[in-house]
Amino acid sequence: MSARTIDGKAFAATVREKVSRHVARIKSEVGLTPGLAVVLVGEDPASQVYVRSKGRQTREAGMNSFEHKLDADASEAALLSIIEKLNNDPAVHGILVQLPLPGHINEDLVINSIDPSKDVDGFHISNVGLLGTGQKCMVPCTPLGCLMMLRDHHGSLSGLNAVVIGRSNIVGKPMAQLLLKDSCTVTIAHSRTGDLPDVVSDADIVVAAVGRPQIVKGDWIGKGATVIDVGINRVERNGKTALVGDVDFESASKVAGAITPVPGGVGPMTIACLLANTATACCRANGIAEPESLTA
Repeated sequence: MSARTIDGKAFAATVREKVSRHVARIKSEVGLTPGLAVVLVGEDPASQVYVRSKGRQTREAGMNSFEHKLDADASEAALLSIIEKLNNDPAVHGILVQLPLPGHINEDLVINSIDPSKDVDGFHISNVGLLGTGQKCMVPCTPLGCLMMLRDHHGSLSGLNAVVIGRSNIVGKPMAQLLLKDSCTVTIAHSRTGDLPDVVSDADIVVAAVGRPQIVKGDWIGKGATVIDVGINRVERNGKTALVGDVDFESASKVAGAITPVPGGVGPMTIACLLANTATACCRANGIAEPESLTA
């Protein structure tokens, strides 16, 4: 048996195309252009590459892209001042502060200073609470992308057993909430879970987001299970750096029914869902019908 590889890159392209069509409709019917503002503090090379990619894809989708860059030693007050201006700017429908922030800045304070309706990362405590109680909110991009791929593969998720490996606020916890909302029976596991392989083996769906290279082995996976690998880990192989997930793809793909690769699986969906959230935020702010295919 060989698992179907879920092509996240192709799926993300489909999502971006849907966003582009929806943005075009908003422009033609209402005369609005959704806008995404990204704030970058410091010179981290990976963050700079990521921000440039976000800006390019935002513009390609027909939306406005606003970028604000601060030096690494910029004060917390300066960052909060920019966020306040963006909160009050009607041309900005989504605000994203690139993480991580320098150590002298309180990330929780910054995240919770963003207008929840513009919090396209879905990290604001209000959105966290709304998601946990099953209400309409901005949903974190990576879990939203995972959910979209799972729905596309399975159709209905109702009644399926799901194991989420990882308990982070960014992926693990919101992923579990989304699966519960879709009527899965959900177990949240982590690196300290007793007999983790046994817990995973009973799952119809495995979402690995624990941040440990290839911790999930093929003999952990139940036959025919769907495996979503959120992990992105850099490892040394033969003197070169390689990207691997939290799942041992080679062994797991021989058992699973479907699996996402690393790279090319979940990663491309994160920015695609960021664009979808920005379009959704614009719709909600202006009383425009939002497409169900772009939301949770």
